[in-house]
Amino acid sequence: MGIAIRNATAGDETRFRELWASYLDFYQVTVSDEITASTFSKALSPDSSIFMRVAEVNGRVEGFALCLTHEGTWILGKDLYLEDLFVDASQRGKGVGRALLQDLVDLSKVNGWSRLYWHTAETNATARKLYDSFVQSDGHLRYRIAIG
Repeated sequence: MGIAIRNATAGDETRFRELWASYLDFYQVTVSDEITASTFSKALSPDSSIFMRVAEVNGRVEGFALCLTHEGTWILGKDLYLEDLFVDASQRGKGVGRALLQDLVDLSKVNGWSRLYWHTAETNATARKLYDSFVQSDGHLRYRIAIG
C-alpha cells in the first residue's frame, strides 16, 4: 500500500469535510461548520501559522494532520503543535497515522523546530497506543503531554 504525505490543497476541501465530519462523530464533538471552513482556509494561507498535511492512499485522501507552529514556550526556537490527527476508519491500523506523524517529525528536523508535541487524554487508549511508541523512540523531539 503506497502512502503519500503532502500539503493540503484547495482541491482537498470536499474530502477534508468528509473526514472532519467523521472526526467529530468519532470523538463525539459538536463544532459549527463556519469554524471548519475558517480553519481549512487558514491551513492553505501562506501567512498563517496553521498548516495541514494530508495522507493519500492510492490517490485518495484518507487522513489529515492539522498543525500549529509558534515560538517555543520552553526553549528558543519554534514548536510544532499537533492540533488534530485523524485517519478514515477504513485505513486505521494500516500505518496511515504513523506515516503522518513521522512526516511531522521529519518536517521538524528539516525546519529546526524545537519539538513536536500534542495533548491527549489519559483515557484515549487509541491515541496513547500510537503516540507513546513515538515518545519512547525519540524522547528529545516528541512529547506526549497528557491532560485529564
